[in-house]
Amino acid sequence: MKRVAIIGPGGSGKSVLARRLGDMLGVEVIHLDALFWKPGWVETDFDEWQRTVEELAGGRSWIIDGNYGRTMEVRLAAADTVIFLDFPRLTCLWRVIKRLLQYWDGSRPDIAPGCDERFDREYLRFLKWIWGYPTRSRP
Repeated sequence: MKRVAIIGPGGSGKSVLARRLGDMLGVEVIHLDALFWKPGWVETDFDEWQRTVEELAGGRSWIIDGNYGRTMEVRLAAADTVIFLDFPRLTCLWRVIKRLLQYWDGSRPDIAPGCDERFDREYLRFLKWIWGYPTRSRP
């Protein structure tokens, strides 16, 4: 296992598994959320993001956690191992709400600095995305 892609809904434990697996294998861990989001929750331009993911996927060894469906094909094609975390909706929702409370007004370790946890309209969309993941986004 030299190139591992970890995918699944928000709250499924992708980042936690990536860190643990990275420690065990001695492989660099790449959290896509930490690269995609800029301070203040500003999205990376798609062309720039595509180039970034292509460059990352071309690396010799890595563990990449995250979804980002528009660049999924690049990562899956380069991966020698794909781990799909498929937990029940309520488990994932509970975990992201717990994470929100844990890092309230601060950034998580797997996200870009300046992207503080917050409860707003975008967060509600994120919860809705998690709820709909099994029917709309599950690979």
